[in-house]
Amino acid sequence: VQLQASGGGLVQPGGSLRLSCVASEFRANDYAIGWFRQAPGKERYWLSSIAARSLGEYYSNSVRGRFSISRDSAKNTVYLQMNNLEPGDTAIYFCAADLSLLTYSNGIYYQPGQYDTWGQGTLVTVSS
Repeated sequence: VQLQASGGGLVQPGGSLRLSCVASEFRANDYAIGWFRQAPGKERYWLSSIAARSLGEYYSNSVRGRFSISRDSAKNTVYLQMNNLEPGDTAIYFCAADLSLLTYSNGIYYQPGQYDTWGQGTLVTVSS
């Protein structure tokens, strides 16, 4: 059981990137998937989550309107479309899955402890 995040890179301010999170050995559509980021010297910060069966999408206030989460069940992949990127978005981005269904039972999506399976991270650098 694993997640593979990709799609990071160097982008200019105002640019866009789409991150991918590919799930292996489990059906991602059956579980909540979240995206987090961690900048140097800072704690891991929740960005967005998509509920199991895509029954809901949730965003932190800092990215609502700029980022969009989605699924492609056929590819067992969850995406994070990031638009109008800012230098403050520079960080390592992680995807995570809630295989224990904690988010389903308590409706809390923003806490890292709700997720038990993590990808390795992909670096996003926003700079001119």
